Amino acid sequence: MGARETALNVLIACRKEAGWSNGVLKDYLSRDRLDRRDAALATRLCYGVVQNRGLLDFYLGQLLTGKLKDLHPAVRDILHMGLYQIYLMDKIPEAAAVNESVDLAKRYCKKVRSAPGLVNGVLRNAVRTKGALKEPKSWEDKYSHPADLINELKSYVGKERMEKMLQANNAIPPMVVQVNTLRTTAEELTAKLEAEGVMAIPHSWMENALVLSGTGSIEQLQTFRDGLFYVQDPASRLSVLCAELPREAVRILDCCAAPGGKSFAAAMLTEGRAHITSCDVYTHKAELIAKGAERLGICLTALQQDATVFRPEWESAFDAVIVDAPCSGYGIIRKKPDIRYKNIAQMKELPQLQRAILEIQARYVKPGGLLMYSTCTLAYGENEGMVASFLNDHPEFHTEPLPLPAPFPKNESGTFALIPGEYDTDGFFISRLRREL
Repeated sequence: MGARETALNVLIACRKEAGWSNGVLKDYLSRDRLDRRDAALATRLCYGVVQNRGLLDFYLGQLLTGKLKDLHPAVRDILHMGLYQIYLMDKIPEAAAVNESVDLAKRYCKKVRSAPGLVNGVLRNAVRTKGALKEPKSWEDKYSHPADLINELKSYVGKERMEKMLQANNAIPPMVVQVNTLRTTAEELTAKLEAEGVMAIPHSWMENALVLSGTGSIEQLQTFRDGLFYVQDPASRLSVLCAELPREAVRILDCCAAPGGKSFAAAMLTEGRAHITSCDVYTHKAELIAKGAERLGICLTALQQDATVFRPEWESAFDAVIVDAPCSGYGIIRKKPDIRYKNIAQMKELPQLQRAILEIQARYVKPGGLLMYSTCTLAYGENEGMVASFLNDHPEFHTEPLPLPAPFPKNESGTFALIPGEYDTDGFFISRLRREL
């Protein structure tokens, strides 16, 4: 099975099952056993189509003789893939893009007899008219973000930062990994990765982080299997770095921990001395944390635990509690492009859950202890507004300045929002709250 067929299967599965493209893609890459080159192409096609669906439809509307809404869904998926290769990729021969798309139409659209001819005609027309079609003027069409989402995001980040963020949302996210400093160094890992054919360069500002290229399926790398690194965006790691965890035997609770990145970061930053409890509401995700910790050689306790359910034995028991709350995810659209198409009204219900989690987790913090609240969204009500509301009701907590590294500005407020397109990270919100002695 080739890269284009795998990519098409992922797009079809996501459409039919409402699955997240990153998770479905991971499963299909493993199932189809693509080599490194084909895995990279399948990944690019999947993300490229989902990220640019509005733009591709804008072009399709000019190339079709019929109506866009009348296209069979699989035909539309195939045309999206073909157009993406012709218009937005520079190393794919146009003839290959057309011919492979027609072949997919023959095999996946057998009930639509006109499909191969339609795909052939539209894509050949796309090649002939390349550079001559009208270009979109609206952000909605140009960056494939629904208008209501654009208005929502603009209210959080402001008009002057908006277009740069939309561009970042459609960029290919870099593969950033964190070095397992309990087992190796950045220099040693770089050499081992290069021996596996993977290029690794130091991250621009995060210590012990590497940016990889040419990985293929990362789980097939021997360095990954040996537990020498784990995947984590610098923004997520920064939220743990800002806790300034002491290198001594402290108790740390990570209450919404899956897949475990913050717990792993805490273990490394405390040089393995901390007693870490990592929880998730789902049993299979708690098992995923335990499996990741075992691979990395980290000793922690992974539990299934609902963060909104109080455990009396944990009251005032932890030196630090990490709350990376479930959120709308508007900061990680470049990695989960499907988020842009989710119902905004449903996202408005999340602050109620976040507040319920904060209320419980705050009770676990020792007097003098630390509560780190973070999200991977940009929504004020889930971020600054949530912290302000919590502090208003809990005078026993106060914010502390965040010890941000260069190149970030000095922080005194104790809260900080990273916006996509500014520091080459996911969008993320970090806050540092101290409980009074």
